[in-house]
Amino acid sequence: MLLSLEGATIRFGGRPVLDAVDLDVAEHEIVCVLGPSGSGKSTLLRAVAGLQSLDAGRVVLGGRDQAGVAAHKRGVGLMFQDHQLFPQRDVGGNVAFGLRMHGAPKGRQALEVGELLELVGLPGAERRAVAELSGGEQQRVALARALAPRPSLLMLDEPLGQLDRSLRERLVVELRELFGELGTTVLAVTHDQGEAFALADRVVVMREGRIAQSGTPLEVWQRPADEFVARFLGFDNVVEATVSGEAADTPWGKVPVPEGARQGPGTLLVRPAGVRLVAAADGLRCTVAARTFRGTHVAVHLQPEDAPRLEAACALRDAPEPGDEVGVEFDAAETVVLGEPPAA
Repeated sequence: MLLSLEGATIRFGGRPVLDAVDLDVAEHEIVCVLGPSGSGKSTLLRAVAGLQSLDAGRVVLGGRDQAGVAAHKRGVGLMFQDHQLFPQRDVGGNVAFGLRMHGAPKGRQALEVGELLELVGLPGAERRAVAELSGGEQQRVALARALAPRPSLLMLDEPLGQLDRSLRERLVVELRELFGELGTTVLAVTHDQGEAFALADRVVVMREGRIAQSGTPLEVWQRPADEFVARFLGFDNVVEATVSGEAADTPWGKVPVPEGARQGPGTLLVRPAGVRLVAAADGLRCTVAARTFRGTHVAVHLQPEDAPRLEAACALRDAPEPGDEVGVEFDAAETVVLGEPPAA
């Protein structure tokens, strides 16, 4: 493992902000840490970078315990949300900063700066002033600067947080391709699940200083570990249920579950894609309370009588109007009994 956190604990005012966290990052792996504000994700990054001391546990980087190793000697790159570029230096001067600090000859500095700017999509920008750059261009310069010393581990703190959505979506694809091309090991922190799922080989969801779930984006999306993770990912169709056979008793009535689902009391998630709209007389009767356009589909918010609201995903042409009466049926393939181990 390139990076291992072993029981990493940090307390602020006696309260654990990181609570005995164990986390491994393999060489060439891209790991994104997700979580709400206050979950400890940025503190974790600062601990690895050496900007925050541990109260217990240890950080091991490249097989070496980092206790007592200063931040600038850890060989990691760190890029913050606000870029922190040097306004008095041009683009080339910013990118070359780390190389200069490492004593690289001027000729090598110029060559590597040119190569990095080409990589991040800013060829020939060496003499441009930082103040003239757009937010996306500043982001690319900050990335090139972080990559210049060839860090063993690149850490990104909300790397695209200040950019508009369309630019974020384009840059995250470019970042994924760039890191693959360079073989860069990345530990990134973000609150944006779309960004994390598009960038990462592995997603780590944090809650109150602990890891709530770790897995590939597909694993985490398909099988959230618990209600907290499910709701954090944006799933609202979550209720207490009792599974018996191939169905669960829920406030919405009988809901089919996948074959082999864990029996007994538990928590059930029905993804919006599994809420099928039918004629009002043919299923659970609901009133359409609202609908929200989501780009690829319409989220239809349904209010059954004496039961929690449901969200269904519909094609735009099929979405009913607010106030319409509809029926609902459920698809077992889109239901998950939370907390179950993955199928073998």
